[in-house]
Amino acid sequence: MSKALNQIYKVDPGIIYPESDGRPMADNTKQYQYIVMLHTGIDSHFATDPNVLVVADLLWYPVEGWPSISCAPDVMVVFGRPKGHRRSYRQWAEGNIAPKVAIETLSPSNTKAEMEDKLEFYERYGVEEYIEYDPDRGTLKIWVRQGAKLSKAVFGREWKSPNLGITLKLEDDGELSAFHPDGRKFLTAVELDALAQQTQQERARAELFAAKLRELGIDPETLN
Repeated sequence: MSKALNQIYKVDPGIIYPESDGRPMADNTKQYQYIVMLHTGIDSHFATDPNVLVVADLLWYPVEGWPSISCAPDVMVVFGRPKGHRRSYRQWAEGNIAPKVAIETLSPSNTKAEMEDKLEFYERYGVEEYIEYDPDRGTLKIWVRQGAKLSKAVFGREWKSPNLGITLKLEDDGELSAFHPDGRKFLTAVELDALAQQTQQERARAELFAAKLRELGIDPETLN
């Protein structure tokens, strides 16, 4: 563990910053699937950048000395901070860098007042882009920062994130799809496993074909 990350884990004397808010990451399988899909897809998108932190369901403490001021976005993206495990995101120990993007995937238990409070929290503490998806209602809402305020964005069924570079698309049935800048779709865990198996099978077939060519005295490299 780097010296910088060791500093992150130091606990301020006399003050406890809980590592859990006591609430589950998701209330149902649909909500969980979208959280995992968005987290893994965005994390994959920034895999080669060591200074983009992508986390899910991690408590964010924006103000030192005030553990009561916290929020745990379903997914949050922080630019300018190293990758690595965190017990919580204590902003003052992270160069005072606020998450740039926060994503919430709603469940039926989320109330209007609760989501208004979250929007106010993200606006107050520096989020640049707030994405809110309700899989039950099939709605996608986006807010982007304009000065001190998060203003609701107007768009059709697709949104290209100015901060992430990815595209979110609300399908006709209300399902949410996400795409890398090159057009590749974010995949679920099941789809990723199926793709890995397909790739492995294709590799095995290619190796078998190359072996047959060598038996016939043909160098497969000369066919390229």
